[in-house]
Amino acid sequence: MLTKKAPDVNTIILTTLNARYSHTSIGLRYLFANLGELQNQASIAEFTINDNVQDIAEQLLASKPSIIGIGVYIWNVIQVSELIHTIKKVSPETIVILGGPEVSYDPIRMNMDVADYIIRGEGELAFHALCQAIVGVEKPTKRIIDAGTVNLNDIELPYRYYSNEDVKNRYIYVEASRGCPFSCEFCLSSMDNRVRNLFIDRLLEEFEILWQRGVRSFKFIDRTFNLNPKISNQILDFFLNKDADYFAHFEVIPDHFPMSIQQRIKQFKPASLQLEVGIQTLNNEVATRIHRKLNIEKIKENITFLEHETHAHMHLDLIVGLPGENLESFGKGLNQLCSLTDAEIQIGILKNLSGTSLSRHNETYGMVYSDKPPYDIIKSNDLSFEDIQKMKRFARFWNLYKNSGNFNMSLTILWQKDGVFESFFAFSLWIYKQTNSTWQISLDRLAKLLFEYLNHTGLAEQQHIADCLVQDLMKIEGRVLPAFLRPYTPHIPKVQKNKASGHNKRQLRHLSSTEK
Repeated sequence: MLTKKAPDVNTIILTTLNARYSHTSIGLRYLFANLGELQNQASIAEFTINDNVQDIAEQLLASKPSIIGIGVYIWNVIQVSELIHTIKKVSPETIVILGGPEVSYDPIRMNMDVADYIIRGEGELAFHALCQAIVGVEKPTKRIIDAGTVNLNDIELPYRYYSNEDVKNRYIYVEASRGCPFSCEFCLSSMDNRVRNLFIDRLLEEFEILWQRGVRSFKFIDRTFNLNPKISNQILDFFLNKDADYFAHFEVIPDHFPMSIQQRIKQFKPASLQLEVGIQTLNNEVATRIHRKLNIEKIKENITFLEHETHAHMHLDLIVGLPGENLESFGKGLNQLCSLTDAEIQIGILKNLSGTSLSRHNETYGMVYSDKPPYDIIKSNDLSFEDIQKMKRFARFWNLYKNSGNFNMSLTILWQKDGVFESFFAFSLWIYKQTNSTWQISLDRLAKLLFEYLNHTGLAEQQHIADCLVQDLMKIEGRVLPAFLRPYTPHIPKVQKNKASGHNKRQLRHLSSTEK
């Protein structure tokens, strides 16, 4: 779907395939903002990975552009490879320029041979210069352009190029810095270990313009938002000084919450602040192996603070498959986190991204990865192929049950006897035997599966299990009581009229993934 209607004569189209419609590409808008004299000949067109590739090619070529620039990421690289081959077959004279993480590092694992140019690194200035050369007299001689990094205060900012439709319907991505001071081997951010901050006064002016346009949801893509308290506090103050409701998302490092940041976080109202906290592993030996600094005591202290003294909604990240970490070690880490907080814990499978140094562990730890995106691990010396498959299903069911917030009370029955990991691992194996699937399981079906399992294992009496499930499911207005629970709750009508609390409103975003 086009974000901006293409003009009749279009020299340059900037495009990408987002993971879903609600996402926007800040990268395209950076390129557009820095096109200078060529901007009036350019437009932005965004699609999703679910769109038909030939339909995308048709729309892009409709205005007969001279240049198509495409952002390539791990979630769209397969579709982009197909797209550029289609474009070049239909319109070989159209110049295709690629940029983004999936073409910025060797090896480039999908076939991008038909692309005319590839820009590696931060392309704001390089893309403009390349387009100037293409439309000029002297054509570029290099196919691959190493752009490196830019001075963030020398480039135009992208925020005025979010459309009114974006503001109304989609996520608005922003950033205050680039780079990361840490060297975690699984992360592309470790390639740029110098943190560069945008000039804060200039940035806040742009944020105010977005606010005046009606933006109330700001998703920061900085890897280490809380690294520089002086800048972090000014941004937090920007939101705290606003009277209207808003939502701000930050990715934070877990062991750096000085008092000045703590004091501000305490002031955020429920459902207004979300923190993505990168844990990845709580095994110090594993963390050291991948060059990740880990101050476990400080991490525990800060998570406890966020859990008990703030209204911040947390996402904690753990990775399955790190070199030398087995299921027992991973499970111990998950149990530790669950003892500290009831927050969402996102469980990811290790990916071997081009540009990282993870491959140096392959021989020692028997690391074997898929050759296709997202290049996830499929076995190691510590995890068999079957283990990885089980943990992929574990992660999916964990999202449906734990992270959705739909079964908070009922799940306490599940792990009242054994550890959280051990209990849920056994449960996930049982679910898969019943369903042979991890997708398109309705909310009612999820509830019935949990009821049957808890009853089958004798962890509680049927009536108690039913009571917990009813309290979980009916806390959101408008839900219909599942038929299998009605014999246990004759006094409750089919539709519960309770209002959703502020906490439960945060759970609404999960319903689309469970109520299919």
